[in-house]
Amino acid sequence: MAEVDGTWDTVTKSPMGDQKATLTVVRSGDTFTGSYSGAMGSTDISEGRVDGNRLTWKVSITVPMPMTLDCEATVEGDAMSGTVTAGAFGSFPLTGTRQA
Repeated sequence: MAEVDGTWDTVTKSPMGDQKATLTVVRSGDTFTGSYSGAMGSTDISEGRVDGNRLTWKVSITVPMPMTLDCEATVEGDAMSGTVTAGAFGSFPLTGTRQA
């Protein structure tokens, strides 16, 4: 079972530039809760799932427009990588490192 809990410094490469945010992950079996906060606000994670070292979750944002982001990442030690899908706008690479 991969250690996915913690606070992660993430960067999403979006058309609006690098979007830095802090992701918190609190695992409970095959689910997790937490939050996602960055320059455009803070929101709670919804539908957080854990499958081995793979995380999937949703984030509802209001800036720059209301939408739900579908996120997935694979955790390898103190690093994660994955994608953020913003509906019709496409998918963008996500990377992260665990805070010490």
